[in-house]
Amino acid sequence: MSLPGAARLVLPDFPWDSLEGAARRAGEHPGGVVDLSVGTPVDPVPDVLRDALQSVSALPGYPAAHGTRELRQAAVAALARRYGVTGVPAEAVLPTVGSKELVAWLPTLLGLGPRDVVALPELAYPTYEVGARLAGATAVRLADDEPAARGTRLRWLNSPRNPTGDVASAAVLAGAVRQAREIGAVVASDECYLSLGWEAQPVSVLHQRVSGGDHSGLLAVHSLSKSSNLAGYRAGFVTGDPELVAALLAVRKHAGMMVARPVQQAMVAALSDDTHVARQRDRYARRRALLAPALERAGLRVQRSQGGLFLWCTAGEPCWDTVTRLAELGVLVAPGEFYGPTGARHVRVALTATDRCIAEAIHRLVSA
Repeated sequence: MSLPGAARLVLPDFPWDSLEGAARRAGEHPGGVVDLSVGTPVDPVPDVLRDALQSVSALPGYPAAHGTRELRQAAVAALARRYGVTGVPAEAVLPTVGSKELVAWLPTLLGLGPRDVVALPELAYPTYEVGARLAGATAVRLADDEPAARGTRLRWLNSPRNPTGDVASAAVLAGAVRQAREIGAVVASDECYLSLGWEAQPVSVLHQRVSGGDHSGLLAVHSLSKSSNLAGYRAGFVTGDPELVAALLAVRKHAGMMVARPVQQAMVAALSDDTHVARQRDRYARRRALLAPALERAGLRVQRSQGGLFLWCTAGEPCWDTVTRLAELGVLVAPGEFYGPTGARHVRVALTATDRCIAEAIHRLVSA
């Protein structure tokens, strides 16, 4: 039985399904697989966030799609305290069920359709393209400093970038914002790795140096999955242009797209406490400092990778050859072609594994 319209909605294969063969090969290693192919947090959810979740678990009513005022105010304060972003009213904060659902549905929520163009980074998280396809729009890939064509309705930015770790300068981001405004495009900036700058300091699209103090036409998408280990809670938010946020809220109310009330309370705690964020950042910094030189010793060159949770590497060969060679060591990584054609000779290596697993991966890499 076919679903109505299914023939018109053509989605790409889910990328990680194609890793099953490499995963099996890696799993045959005597020590088992060390999975560095995905960015799934593995460290504990901080107690202060778990306590906040439990504190309202007895409330029986529906949560508000707009979130509690306490949550929105906590987000505003965190943006100012952590990233120097000011001028955001609490009404312009909207909680989302993680950031991925917002990324996937934003073109549709904005009313884009078959005649519209969505611009995404040259190497990009696959869900940007999926979101364009769900809306029936056309996706095109651009370098950060490349102008979008007229007819583009939405431009995605992502810094630090998944998969490469590129950190765009404030000047480059500001240029993209100016050009998008000239052609009437909305700019959506995926900022879920904003707290993870290593060799460069990331800046939000809402920062004065990028936006000029004017948030019109701008949306910043935030996730608590990486900074607070809340991937399983599905906790994120979008903020920026108050009119755009209000339009998104109106649609989400009708569609029942709301964040669970206990999760909202955990978000308040996460956004109000910087200690656990700094502690998690330190964990990733230590893992990065150990893993990067081990990859170099194994014949891979770490490139770009100024921020974020991944190391972007090449062995100067097709990416699947590298994936296969590392799988034989029991180390699973993601092929660069998942993120765009120009990634065909790179692999992405995640820092999201326990200290023990990172140590095991290093041992295998340097002993091969």
